[in-house]
Amino acid sequence: MTAHILVIDDDPVQRRLLKNMIERFGHVAHMAENGRAGLDLLDRKGGLINVILLDLMMPEMNGSAFLDVLAERENTIPVIVQTGQGGIETVVMAMRAGAFDFVVKPVSPERLNVAVGNALKMDQREGRGRGGRRGRSEAVHFDDIVSASSEMLRVIELGRRAAQSNIPVVLEGESGVGKEMVARAIQAASERANKPFVTVNCGAIPHNLVESILFGHEKGAFTGASERHTGKFMEADGGTLFLDEIGDLPLEVQVKLLRAVQQGEIETIGARFPQKVNVRLISATNRDLITEVREGRFREDLYYRLNVFPITIPALRRRKEDIPVLVRAFVQRFAGEQKLARPLGVSAGAMALLTAYDWPGNIRQLENAIFRAVVLSEGAELTAADFPQIAAQVPGYGLAEGGAATWEAASVRLPDPTADTRLPNVYPDFRPAESVEAASAENAISSVDKGGHVRKLADVEEELIRFALKFYHGQMSQVARKLGIGRSTLYRKLKDYGIDPDDPMKEAA
Repeated sequence: MTAHILVIDDDPVQRRLLKNMIERFGHVAHMAENGRAGLDLLDRKGGLINVILLDLMMPEMNGSAFLDVLAERENTIPVIVQTGQGGIETVVMAMRAGAFDFVVKPVSPERLNVAVGNALKMDQREGRGRGGRRGRSEAVHFDDIVSASSEMLRVIELGRRAAQSNIPVVLEGESGVGKEMVARAIQAASERANKPFVTVNCGAIPHNLVESILFGHEKGAFTGASERHTGKFMEADGGTLFLDEIGDLPLEVQVKLLRAVQQGEIETIGARFPQKVNVRLISATNRDLITEVREGRFREDLYYRLNVFPITIPALRRRKEDIPVLVRAFVQRFAGEQKLARPLGVSAGAMALLTAYDWPGNIRQLENAIFRAVVLSEGAELTAADFPQIAAQVPGYGLAEGGAATWEAASVRLPDPTADTRLPNVYPDFRPAESVEAASAENAISSVDKGGHVRKLADVEEELIRFALKFYHGQMSQVARKLGIGRSTLYRKLKDYGIDPDDPMKEAA
């Protein structure tokens, strides 16, 4: 489908780059150098425009004023905001002002294509939900993974590559980020797509039963074994075995798992001979397995056998671009499940609130919050009042009497382009200096130690990474770009140095 995209940006170079991207997507681009010119173009071609791509910082009429005018006109064209400021306060204000989505400059073609595609689907989504929640046994494909962030697009790309072979995969990430969904997508895209997919939560099994559940036992093998039991490895023969929370496996079971991985055979408890199995192994963990190896809780040889193809799934707070897309997808799905007689939307205030929250429980927590709100909803759209528990945990946010949403510390109006455009300070112990030069002097990284000797390169690198994380307020893409390294390299170095991205100045224990 060919769409007409209105690009409003005062930078001619940026307009040209965006025009080339949009035309490569097969769409038509219309250009405007500021908000006023964009409104004039809308007056002439308003019925033709499908999506607006809006810069925030422009002369004459900035993004804030433009969004205000659109709200007054009750214009429903989805607006994708571009911001050079990755701070969540700017994003929240844009969402409250009615933005459909946001991208951080410089935007990649892949991210822009996803944002435009989601905006074009908005009208189709309203009033039409999917036919219910996907069952755990139903196949999941990579196209079913809802995402707009470059970090998750990278995860999907790595997952597709992993699906082309049978090598072991380790999925790393916090609880609730969607590790099992990625594992199912890898299975569905592989040659084992029509074979069994067996899931084992290693952390939920009593230690004395782990070996029996994984490898099975013969009748009479131990007290209480009144009949033969087929283990999960045999159930998954020919298919995929997903070992969730593999870091919880007892050491004695890790030995037998190593043999299963190395030789493709298992030892059933009480059996006289080992059995051959053909299983593709995908493991998942919310722990740092390297730390577990160092502290003797995980076998080093097993770690290197399993960690052939690691994929790290970032926490939801690290990819806030995904929140608006996930919210709309969940609302659509749950509205369909509840068989609501009316289309259900999401207000700008609610979207801003959900984007501002850090979601410690990740996607699982967001999904549950949306489900509760949809079930209890009474109006035509979800508002901030439908998420009182979330509102209570966002600093500066509150619900007035009658459920009206208020944001005490922020105005809906976006930053003035003539004002200081540095990112708001999200670290309470970090006070930005009055200038870049002062900041550099204040946070100078010494090249010699207290004894007057040149410091080790690794120590200087660690200190520079910590400073960059603090200086750019945890914006991983910007940190990696300014340091001149890839994001995957940055994540690896964070793990090597034990740096917490949420608190980069905290020393590792």
